[in-house]
Amino acid sequence: MKTDSIFADLLAEKKGLLLADGAMGTNLFALGLQSGQAPELWNRAHPDRIMALHAQFVEAGSDIILTNSFGGNAPRLALHAVDGATEALNIEAVKLARAAAVSASAPRRVAVAGSMGPLGELLEPLGTMSAQQAEAEFRRQAEALAEGGCDLLWIETMSAENETLAAIQAALSTGLPVVATMSFDTAGRTMMGLSPSSAWERFANGGALEKDRLHGFGINCGLGAVDSLLSWSAMREARQGRSVLGVV
Repeated sequence: MKTDSIFADLLAEKKGLLLADGAMGTNLFALGLQSGQAPELWNRAHPDRIMALHAQFVEAGSDIILTNSFGGNAPRLALHAVDGATEALNIEAVKLARAAAVSASAPRRVAVAGSMGPLGELLEPLGTMSAQQAEAEFRRQAEALAEGGCDLLWIETMSAENETLAAIQAALSTGLPVVATMSFDTAGRTMMGLSPSSAWERFANGGALEKDRLHGFGINCGLGAVDSLLSWSAMREARQGRSVLGVV
């Protein structure tokens, strides 16, 4: 696994406690994004707004900023008839984040994480997409983000076990560090029924992976601080001294 990165340096420097940005979508809506529009198209239509938002996160103290590419996979982009631009939009997302990080953070170093969200498709047996197809779609995005020059890949807001595994395997294939997070509701489970402790055992403890290669695993985008902390506590109980970073 690639370790000669800004991300690895920051982990060593700050003893594993890093601050990431958040609420990219919420902030874009505040800047004028309309419901139903693809945020990733703003990387072309409004690069100045994207860079300014990244810069604000850096100035607020973020050690990691996430690219505007959450829905930058081909199935999601196909809804806007721009799936043919998948690679280009992801590369552009990384370049905007990097430019903002460099201009806003000097001399402080900030890591750029390539954001990867769900495909918006149900996998077999509940849907028609196979695990192999899902992994291929995630790999297409992951490779584009890597080509753009991100420091790590950040899989987020996942709910299905098989889709999360496909995303992780695709991201790991790039050789970049990988962090994955899932979203849990008030019942303490993902939308597809996975509990925090089961998710930790499945992914952070390496149960579904050939090797324990994730740099971080945790939760994001829950229904509030209290619910998130409850899910986080359940993960901590399942951690059992593993070296994988917990992310919340």
